[in-house]
Amino acid sequence: MGKNLTSGNDKMCSPQGNEHNIQLTAFFEKLNVDENGLREQEAANRLKECGANILKETGKESIIKKYLRQFRNLFSILLTVGSILSFIGEYLDPGKGNLYIGIALLGVVVINGTFTFIQEYQAEKTMESFRQLLPPHARVLRDGKARDILASELVVGDVIFLEEGDKVPADGRLIETNALKVDNSAITGESEPQLRSLECTHPNMLECRNMVFSGTLVQSGNGKAVIFATGQDTQIGSLATLTQQTSGVDTPIRREINYFIKVISAIAISLGIIFFILAFLLQDVFLASLIFAIGIIVANVPEGLLPTVTLALSLASKRMASRNALIKQLESVETLGSTTVICTDKTGTLTQNKMAVNSIMIGFECLVLENPASTKKTITEKEPEESANKAVVEKLSDSGPEGFCALEKPVWDPEKLPPVFIRVAGLCNNAKLRDSAPGYTGDPTEGALLVFANSLEDIRNLKNDYPRLEEFPFDSLTKRMEVICRTPEGKLEVYLKGAPEVVVKMCSSALASKGIKKLGEVEQKELLARHLRLAEKGERIIALAYRQGDEQKEYTGDFIFLGFIGIVDPPRPEAREAIARCHAAGIKVVMITGDHPVTAESIAKDVGLANAGNLEIITGDELATLSRADLASRLKNPSIVFARTSPVQKLKIVQLFQAQGEIVTMTGDGVNDAPAIKNADMGVAMGSGTDVAREAADMVLLDDNFATIVNAVEEGRIVFDNIKKFIVYILASNIPEILPFIAFVLFALPLPMPVQLILAIDLGTDMLPAIALGKEKGEGDIMKRPPRAREEKLLTPPLLLTAYAVKGPVEAIAGFFCYFAVLYEGGWSFGEQLANNNPLYMQSITAFFSAVVICQIANVFASRTRYQSVFSMGLFSNRAVLVGIVSELLILALIIWNPIANLIFNTSPLDLKYLLIAVPFAILLLGIDELRKYLLRRNVSWATRYLKW
Repeated sequence: MGKNLTSGNDKMCSPQGNEHNIQLTAFFEKLNVDENGLREQEAANRLKECGANILKETGKESIIKKYLRQFRNLFSILLTVGSILSFIGEYLDPGKGNLYIGIALLGVVVINGTFTFIQEYQAEKTMESFRQLLPPHARVLRDGKARDILASELVVGDVIFLEEGDKVPADGRLIETNALKVDNSAITGESEPQLRSLECTHPNMLECRNMVFSGTLVQSGNGKAVIFATGQDTQIGSLATLTQQTSGVDTPIRREINYFIKVISAIAISLGIIFFILAFLLQDVFLASLIFAIGIIVANVPEGLLPTVTLALSLASKRMASRNALIKQLESVETLGSTTVICTDKTGTLTQNKMAVNSIMIGFECLVLENPASTKKTITEKEPEESANKAVVEKLSDSGPEGFCALEKPVWDPEKLPPVFIRVAGLCNNAKLRDSAPGYTGDPTEGALLVFANSLEDIRNLKNDYPRLEEFPFDSLTKRMEVICRTPEGKLEVYLKGAPEVVVKMCSSALASKGIKKLGEVEQKELLARHLRLAEKGERIIALAYRQGDEQKEYTGDFIFLGFIGIVDPPRPEAREAIARCHAAGIKVVMITGDHPVTAESIAKDVGLANAGNLEIITGDELATLSRADLASRLKNPSIVFARTSPVQKLKIVQLFQAQGEIVTMTGDGVNDAPAIKNADMGVAMGSGTDVAREAADMVLLDDNFATIVNAVEEGRIVFDNIKKFIVYILASNIPEILPFIAFVLFALPLPMPVQLILAIDLGTDMLPAIALGKEKGEGDIMKRPPRAREEKLLTPPLLLTAYAVKGPVEAIAGFFCYFAVLYEGGWSFGEQLANNNPLYMQSITAFFSAVVICQIANVFASRTRYQSVFSMGLFSNRAVLVGIVSELLILALIIWNPIANLIFNTSPLDLKYLLIAVPFAILLLGIDELRKYLLRRNVSWATRYLKW
């Protein structure tokens, strides 16, 4: 059977470069293998000797570079400049506290960069772990038997099977091909798939058609190849161009974050410059004005933004993974939330992918399971049990579709089925039998036919008795598959299966109860009308035919029609609810199927896609012939089904919707789905789909379930919501941080909030609550809102208005109220200057700081929702917020009463009554935001216009 390795290990592990042009016998001899593949023990030895079939990533950014990249954003640059200016200030005028400010700012830059790096690194590791959940596999011949193994376990000399949609796992030489086409663009840059052959066609190995290379994609057909190079010894390995998949991605959320950073930085710089000039003109002290400008800039920069955004996306991706949706790019999570149209396959996504033969029509007659009532009338001699398990031929009745060719259970009597019918079902088929559920591997429709045929006749014996000589694979354009087999008598039989309207037109005669019946145009129409009766039950109808052949070529006529097979695939129970959720969320669901329009309509109604009976059905032919204007008007319908559509047309469907301004999520599993998946705003591949589709997708569904897409959309919306909540929370404290500097310049007040305390808020008290908002669950109406507009940004005027003109001023008033309460009670009079080390001044700034922190506690509660009342969320639904609030209070207590903290922050122990003064302001802030949300829920026009963010 398989051969064993002799001594030439080193030569065998590395290709010699002549594998494409030596004789096949010499090639086998060189690798010490034959067409039956290797023995398991020999494969294990070679794996140990030559190493795993994996590629080392080159061009990957080092950890040091990744870390340093965190300091290139505008926020870090601004804070670094502030730190340098503080050190200069300390040098020019020592002992004024500028040294501590400089160190603090530098510490902020380092801590912020480190935290962001840790979050991104962990997120990257999470993404890698997701990818490892779907490792590439390969089908090999070991010990003469086909096996499924990890691609990394392939060794030189392995015989592999290649099927449509596979990613070639290593470099190999073909020993068998069947209309095999391979996309070599990953290696050669040629976009046109290349037909493969067994002959050497070019002296250059890359151009030679008897070769397949690692990383290339099988576009159509099938074949077998012998591996001669693995891992780094492959062509793609020697190119050393494998780069990290996550590099260079510019997703919508990344663009939004960059925009946010630019806007906030511009505000910070502008305010800094304006008030530097103003301070210098009023006080004529350059250095003090410079430090003041630094304070303004620091007060405007939300230091915790980047790590919090990364954390929110990472948490969402983990939640999605737990719900069977694997995100390949972290920032793609948010794109899902803005989806307006979901284009979904029917089979396996809306249905259970448990296809089984449910109806059979032989010629013009239906084969049905006889019911007990008719058994008594027609077969009196037999036992009822025996009668109930026998299939009989009955004429078509006039009953409705539910009673047409209906079955109680799929039990077939082989005596009533022509042997050629079983042969066509089982041999014109590329699925493979297996012991585990669902009983086959390959296309579900073909799998159902194969299981059906095998229940009546041993398929392995059939394949031996009727060996396949030629195959003309199924094509989405021709909608048929043809194979030529040799009969035991040495004759050629041509087996045909495909779409009824295609197969029937290729038939000139049909099987009948009394032999072969001539099939004219009238009879053809009658057959097609009867097929529609089956289709009305939601069954996928496959037509079978055969003819004698005289040579190995593709035949297009003179077939004998054998009959129809109806295959049923029950809808997923959760599909109806998931589609209803989409409609409630303003998302249009579009079903795309290759089924007949009648079948498609039946399934669409079963899963709740038809909206009040108003269902728009567009066929593939219409899609090809209708003008864009006509199509655009029909695409406005809320419920759309594309029937008899080829996968190639999916790209046109995506582009049509995108041209109307829609954000499109497209699902797919096949090779021809890849262009549409790649061009959609969000490409979704099935976990059971082809390598090609998974490679093109942004997200992979492990369970192939439509409801999982809807769950992922919900997660995407939650992420966008949570980032907005974080921003409005963090920006609100900018006002009480900026106004003290303005009051300091304009009214010559003792500075109410020095830079150290600003940093204590931004990187101390605010950090954990802000992160906690990233873990917030969705509001109750999150999937009842329309999708957000494509042009909607994270940073909007209403959001700035809420933070800067509603919440911020309340916090600032609270701060000043407590500040002045301490000063006036301590005997201070307006205009009096206080030294930095004056106990009264230290107490006053502690009071201001405390008031802002207390108001931020109310703010984090208020920010948990955008529209719904925060009291509807439940106090303990996000325990991280409570942990964040405890951390705020602990930091506040530390800064007020710890002597070391007093020294660092220039604070002083404070009477508890001054903290209590801030509580009514905190309650006021919460109340004002609750009022805002109430007005939004009531759709008050001015509130919606100015305060809806």
